[in-house]
Order: sequence, then C-alpha cells, then structure tokens
Amino acid sequence: MSFGFSPCNSINCNQLGTLQCPTCIKIGIKDSFFCTQDCFKANWKEHKILHKLAKGEGTNKSGDYNPWPHYRFTGELRPFKKESRRLVPPSIARPDYATHPEGIPLGEQEVRGSSLIKVLDDEEIEGMRISCKLGREVLDEAAKAIEVGVTTAEIDRIVHEACLERDCYPSPLNYYEFPASCCTSVNEVICHGIPDNRPLKDGDICNVDVTVYHNGFHGDLNETFFVGNVKPEVKKLVEVTHECLSKAIDIVRPGEKYREIGNIIQKHAQAHGFSVVRSYCGHGIHRLFHTAPNVPHYAKNKAVGVMKAGHCFTIEPMISQGTWKSDTWPDNWTAVTTDGLWSAQFEQTLLVTETGCDILTKRRTHDGKPWFMDKI
Repeated sequence: MSFGFSPCNSINCNQLGTLQCPTCIKIGIKDSFFCTQDCFKANWKEHKILHKLAKGEGTNKSGDYNPWPHYRFTGELRPFKKESRRLVPPSIARPDYATHPEGIPLGEQEVRGSSLIKVLDDEEIEGMRISCKLGREVLDEAAKAIEVGVTTAEIDRIVHEACLERDCYPSPLNYYEFPASCCTSVNEVICHGIPDNRPLKDGDICNVDVTVYHNGFHGDLNETFFVGNVKPEVKKLVEVTHECLSKAIDIVRPGEKYREIGNIIQKHAQAHGFSVVRSYCGHGIHRLFHTAPNVPHYAKNKAVGVMKAGHCFTIEPMISQGTWKSDTWPDNWTAVTTDGLWSAQFEQTLLVTETGCDILTKRRTHDGKPWFMDKI
C-alpha cells in the first residue's frame, strides 16, 4: 500500500486514511485510502468491487451489479446495469427541460413557491384530454409486456417507442437529468425507480409510471402490476392501494379542500395495517409537469387550496407494508422504504368539473375496472 492523506474508506470508520490500495493506484482510482492494514483487509471483499467497476467488470459471479459498494441497501433489490439514454427525433415537440444541460424545467422554476392553481380554459382542457388518453395507451402497451424474465429496461424501450409512435415526448426523460423514459419501481421501491437490466422475478410487483408530453400538455398515470405468482399479502397491498386512490377520487369536486384527500387515503390504508408514504405527493399538471397544487396523501396535512372546476392534478398514493419513511439510492432518484418492506402505487390525472371530476387517464377497457380484477 502506498501512503497518502484522506479519510479512511472503510465503512463506519472515522479515522484518517494514510495508506492507499496498490491496485487502486495501478488502475487509476483516486482517493482510495485506509487507516491501517487490518482495516484494509477487513473491508477487502467490498473494496475490490471498485476494482471490477474501474476495469469495466460490473458483474460478479452471481450476476449482481453494485455501483455503490458502501451503500447499505434497505431490502433485497439491487441495481443492474442501465441502458444508454434513448433518443427522441427532432420532429417531436419537447418540454423546455428536454434540452437543458441539467434538465431544469424553467417554466416550473418561474412559478415555484406560488400556491396559485391554474384554471384551464376549454382549449387547455382539450389538450389535457388528448395527452392523457395517449398516456393511457402508452401505459397499456407497457402492461402487455410485464412478465417473469422481462427487464425493466425492455419496458422502458416499449414505453419510449410507444410515445414516439403517438408523436409524444416521454416526459421523464432528462427531467432534472432523469435518464429514462419512464419510472419502473419494483418491490420495496416506492417511486422513481430507474429502468435497468434486472429481469423481473416470479412474485415481484412492478409499478410503471408513464407521463407523455403532446402538443404542449403532460398526461401522467401509473399502475402497479403483479409479476407471476404474487403472495396473498402482497396482492392485498396492491388492492388496498388502488382502493385508496378510488376513495380519494370519489371526493373530488368543486369546493372540496385539497388537504382532505390525505385524510381519506390514510384512514383506509391504516384500517388494513398499511402506512402512507409522506415524502412524495400528487401535483398540479397541464403545460407544466409539476406545479400547484401539492396533493399530500397522508392525514392532517397542510395542503393549500380548494378545488375549482378547471383544476387539473394527480392523486398518486404510495402505500407501504411497513414504515412510511423513505430512503434514496445513491443514484439520487430511486426511493425505497427504510425497512425494505414492499410498497405499491396507483396514479390518475383528474380534471375537476362543475359536478365532480373526470378521470382523464382512466382505463378504457374492462369496463373501467382496475387491471388486476381479472387476475385475482
């Protein structure tokens, strides 16, 4: 080992590192220091993964891929290699963040902090109806592909191509630099999972979150799907999550307070022994991907605003088997439960009408029933 000066790389070691790994020096890994030979030897099994990554060897003998050897995963799911970012032809109109070097949505930034909820006019409502209809079609295409052995990267490819076929830009792509065209959240992943080359396994659940941008408007929805033979307690989680969304939609009408949505959702989730994630919420949507109102899904929240005809927003409860608390993988996107137990989610985009609401992203087959009614 060579000598240098840096914090020790061993997990949970707060000592100063003065010894550098000779292999790291040879292959060009910088800032790889340890405090003692014993500390180095004790952490060799995890440390040598860095050597494989630096040499382009992303897999070990069991096929696992771990780009963050010092991260303590909360559950059993692990990241796999990602596909390259997919391209969108220049002929397809795109939102402002699509070409921003850091993916910053400038239009959203301009109204950030404002609680003013936009009332859509007839032309804007029609634009939302079309984008949401197309979003539903794209998600339905993804749903057809979900089965044991299919990778989430393949689902992302299907979503991407389905968007392009409908003259849509996949809204997640480059949003704050998100690298894929949809979110795929498996098992303990709450939301914002990045598609990769992990094959779906028998008994998994997989949420696919699709948003499309068409003629200036975003349409946003997601569903959680069974993969193969799912345990009864996991099926129950998914069913209750869908029920939470349905019960929340039932109260959407002019004059209702946005904060009441969380009361409805948490009451139903808790009655079945589940918890409601608090870190993420529903949101206003139209020409902007995310805007006012914020729509928390937990009880006794302080959401601002009263529903009016012409408001357009999402409700997307994330319901977990255990704790409501979340952690984020080092990719800065993948949100997981802190206890590693599983989480499910459903989402619809809603338009408040004079008498109630329209579910703009509603399924248009099976008489509008949730997809899993045919599989239970």
